[in-house]
Amino acid sequence: MDKDNIIVRYSDKDLTKFKKIIEEKISKAQHDLELIRSAYMNDGDNGTEDTSPTFKAFEEGSQTMSKEANTQLAIRQEKFIRDLKNALIRIENKTYGICRVTGKLITKKRLELVPHATLSIEAKNKMS
Repeated sequence: MDKDNIIVRYSDKDLTKFKKIIEEKISKAQHDLELIRSAYMNDGDNGTEDTSPTFKAFEEGSQTMSKEANTQLAIRQEKFIRDLKNALIRIENKTYGICRVTGKLITKKRLELVPHATLSIEAKNKMS
């Protein structure tokens, strides 16, 4: 077999280890998303009805900001979970950890920090 045709990928043992990391991150991310959603649902009444009108107006303004911030947080969290689930699919396909631009392995250190990464640092730097 021609040595240029050798497929480079992480071992099944490595993939199992990454799968565990990703599953833990998904679990934590889903928990965090629930907290964000419950904060969004429960921020309708912060008990400010008996305080001064100025404070109440200020409070309502910050409430609007917090709803927008919560919505943005929830959207980012949902994308993070989706990216992690896509990484699990790549593990099943045994394509996990392979840079989609260079075709080289993404370093283990990078994958441990950003387990849903699809680009090596080299490719990421070229794109920015």
